[in-house]
Amino acid sequence: MAYEKEVRPETICVQGSGEKNDRYGAVSMPVYLSATYAHPALGESTGYAYSRVNNPTRDELQKTVAALEKGTDALAFSTGMAAVTAVFELFGTGAHIVATDDVYGGSERLWEHLGKRFGLQVDSVDTSDLNKLEASIRPETKAVFLETPSNPTMKVTDIRKASEIAKKHGCLLIVDNTFLSPYFQQPLSLGADIVVHSGTKYLGGHNDVLAGFTVVKEEKLAEKLRFIYKTTGSCLSPTDSFLVLRGIKTLALRMERHQENALALALWLQKHPKVSEVYYIGLPDRPDKAITDSQCSGYGGMVSFRVDSSDTAVKLLKDVKLIRFAESLGGVESLLTYPYKQTHAEVPEELRKKLGIDDTLMRLSVGIENVQDLIEDLEQAF
Repeated sequence: MAYEKEVRPETICVQGSGEKNDRYGAVSMPVYLSATYAHPALGESTGYAYSRVNNPTRDELQKTVAALEKGTDALAFSTGMAAVTAVFELFGTGAHIVATDDVYGGSERLWEHLGKRFGLQVDSVDTSDLNKLEASIRPETKAVFLETPSNPTMKVTDIRKASEIAKKHGCLLIVDNTFLSPYFQQPLSLGADIVVHSGTKYLGGHNDVLAGFTVVKEEKLAEKLRFIYKTTGSCLSPTDSFLVLRGIKTLALRMERHQENALALALWLQKHPKVSEVYYIGLPDRPDKAITDSQCSGYGGMVSFRVDSSDTAVKLLKDVKLIRFAESLGGVESLLTYPYKQTHAEVPEELRKKLGIDDTLMRLSVGIENVQDLIEDLEQAF
């Protein structure tokens, strides 16, 4: 870090790594589009050789994300799934992983369709139940992979206790922190070894860029991931790095507004006669509220809810006007998603039934619009 003293997340969002990144004094980090860099002489370097390995714009983004997550190193990937794939490349053939059962469908697809080719074994369990988590660990288990809150039913896992269990059995703890961002949750400070993000979501924040991140706190892990990164070449482009850096400048402001709107909508949905259940980690009557408050400084903008029939779900998707029927999340615009047919369509049917991901479950990424307009839009759509 280039700061003379520790600074708070809001300042890091705006000021970035704190390093003086441009010889001309540019306030906004320039986009370095060069693919390659000249050397002063044999055996001498400016610190850059080829942009697949490192790039000044991407380096500033990586240092900024590492600072926000309180990590030692971060890597920016072309997508969130590229970041998750790189993490799974750490483990050899036949490795066993214990993962949260209620995860993004793309992660499930990765280990079900590609991981199995290399003997990867993944057991999907309810990691919010720590007894089930520990019971699922075997001698060959290499890591525990958490989503907390989970996607889409917002189950919360105690990261500190999960870390204790993982370390007891010699496993790495990996946490997907996409839903809360480092502004509301910092898993490395709670005992995680690796944090992954879909930077497309809250970090970018404007639905205009694809990106992914890994963040670590140990140098040995950083070296292994950087080797994978350099070898596979799944790095984030300079222009996309600039877009994510620009998005992060307003991360703190956006997350506060996302949260404010999400809580108001969750409370409104709880009272609606066509809604049978609401999933939002900020609701005061949740049984895991104490765990959430012990490891998070906020609740984010993701709300899932269950309606009374599939017909109601289809009508909502068709009739919302301000809220868009679209996949993804974390942008300034509110998006309504149908996990059963979209994000979790490729999750095995048996697991979907077990998790309650059926044709009545909706997922709402609450944006930063006027919340009364959002409520009125949902009301007319119902």
